[in-house]
Amino acid sequence: MSKRFPGMDPYLEGYLWPDVHSGLAFVTKELLIPQLPEDYTVRTELYTVVDTEWQEDLGILYPDVEVRRRKVEEPPGGYDAPFTPPTAVVDRLESIAQRIPRVIVRSRSMQRLVTVIEYLSPVNKREPGRSAYLKKRAQLREASVHLLEIDLIRRGKRPFQHPQVSTASYLVSLQKAQERKQHLWGVALADPLPVLPVPLLPEQGDAMLDLGLVLRTVCERSRYDTEIDYQQPPPPPALT
Repeated sequence: MSKRFPGMDPYLEGYLWPDVHSGLAFVTKELLIPQLPEDYTVRTELYTVVDTEWQEDLGILYPDVEVRRRKVEEPPGGYDAPFTPPTAVVDRLESIAQRIPRVIVRSRSMQRLVTVIEYLSPVNKREPGRSAYLKKRAQLREASVHLLEIDLIRRGKRPFQHPQVSTASYLVSLQKAQERKQHLWGVALADPLPVLPVPLLPEQGDAMLDLGLVLRTVCERSRYDTEIDYQQPPPPPALT
């Protein structure tokens, strides 16, 4: 994390996010493996989401798309009178495929998926990706899989919410298998990131995930501080 912020750095929520996202998943796996019994495996898994509403993040998450669109602009023309010529002619781009990483914990002996750790991306927080993500959450719940969801993106509509944490900049949710209650951690911009339980099978208890250590490790390895211009405002939504 940046020395400028005690927890999440909002400047990481823009075009750097795909790289940050991959780093979070990998370091999470790295920190969990030594804590777990030998019967467990921890892996990162990629799944693809087609983003049809990418225009919302044009210039934020997809700055290269914005650059390409500007480059393909052509002079008005191509029509004979009496038609009014178009202002610009650009390539049509209807969707962008995003590959999103998540962390999965399995029991080898029981051949069972035990826990999923999901770092949310903006595409999970807007349609149509949000509905697809909610469906996947329901499937995990029905399969009695623990689900730890970590939302370090301020924009978009969260797939989990409660009035007690409605004003939190960042939010973590833990849905334990076969439990009706949901555990929520609301994190303000000025707060350090929490130390979280990672539930396993009942007889093994919980592993520990220090989210602050995860982010700090990713940032130190990737040297994001050398790339971010802190004189500019962070990605939206605007801070108060």
